[in-house]
Amino acid sequence: MVLGERLSKQCLASCLVIDRRSHIGGNAYDEIDKAGVLVHRYGPHYFRTNSPKVREYLSQFTEWHEVSYQILSYTDGRYWNFPVNLNTFEQLIGRKSSSDEFEAWLAQNKVPIQNPKNSEEVVISQIGRDLYEKFFKNYTLKQWQRHPRELDPSVCGRIPIRTNRDDRYLSEEFQALPQNGYTAMFQAMIASVPNMKVQLGCDYRDAIKTHKFQHLIFTGPIDEYFDYRFGKLPYRSLRFESESFGPKALVARETVSGKKGFWQPAMQVNYPNEEKFTRIVEIKHATGQATPNTTIVREYPQEFGHGNEPYYPIPTDPNKGLYEKYASEAKKLDRVSFVGRLATYRYYNMDQVVGMALNEFEKLKKRYYPNL
Repeated sequence: MVLGERLSKQCLASCLVIDRRSHIGGNAYDEIDKAGVLVHRYGPHYFRTNSPKVREYLSQFTEWHEVSYQILSYTDGRYWNFPVNLNTFEQLIGRKSSSDEFEAWLAQNKVPIQNPKNSEEVVISQIGRDLYEKFFKNYTLKQWQRHPRELDPSVCGRIPIRTNRDDRYLSEEFQALPQNGYTAMFQAMIASVPNMKVQLGCDYRDAIKTHKFQHLIFTGPIDEYFDYRFGKLPYRSLRFESESFGPKALVARETVSGKKGFWQPAMQVNYPNEEKFTRIVEIKHATGQATPNTTIVREYPQEFGHGNEPYYPIPTDPNKGLYEKYASEAKKLDRVSFVGRLATYRYYNMDQVVGMALNEFEKLKKRYYPNL
């Protein structure tokens, strides 16, 4: 969508955006559900960035609702502050503490590993085995169906560890959601350029049979593009189970949520241990939507296949090796660009994907429209 908008507006190119699903926006699509709650259909998309370029670009199409994303973890019959910070440590020891004491505790409990080789090592080298097993080990097993020691350090290494009271999940300078949702933002993109068309419910393979094109921008799974020539790349998928509540039910939940009109005390609550789902998201905490109802969504990780969507590339050494075979083939194609998480088999945040698209636009502009 970003590349289509840029090429259409800046270069006056005719662009066709294709999605095999029935809506725009891909996995960032959001909508109003039957309870009147704005929900993210494919899981929460927490936008944040340190890039003025990305923020300024998207701000052409939306106002912002700034938010600090809060996450808790529920285990041992209670809610814990998460990511791990000084508040978490105080919950652990049952009294007030200080950053100095927490740092001393960590120094005594963490496992000295100079160059962590996997996700287990990166966590225990920061916080030790006790907190690793309480918050990380089983959550990772559920999410990825693989032991943390099988996964790249980046999987668990993305989660911050803090010795102060900063309990924000994310640390980027700008944290916000589009004021009226992602779908409204994408609709504004489309409306801004009359020479960009959208075709839904269509596979790109069928579209290219009837549409001549100068350049193809592919954002789907790279192994699918090459007809799984070297074998299938594995992905993790998700099953979403939503449940809505009206005012009466929410009044009964106030002792749990601590907030009027909400079902749980934070936007996201992780369930790292006994439950089959990994987290419950109540996105209304983040959107700031004024509605008497609310909707929660439980996420159940599952293998990719049988008609579900691919969400997460699985970062292991064998998978990286398989991807490199496809990447080598992609480099041989003169008129195709591979952009995004699935096309590059790597986990990217939303702002990183937008930045990637803007960089690719500059390359295509220089190549096809050198005089502009």
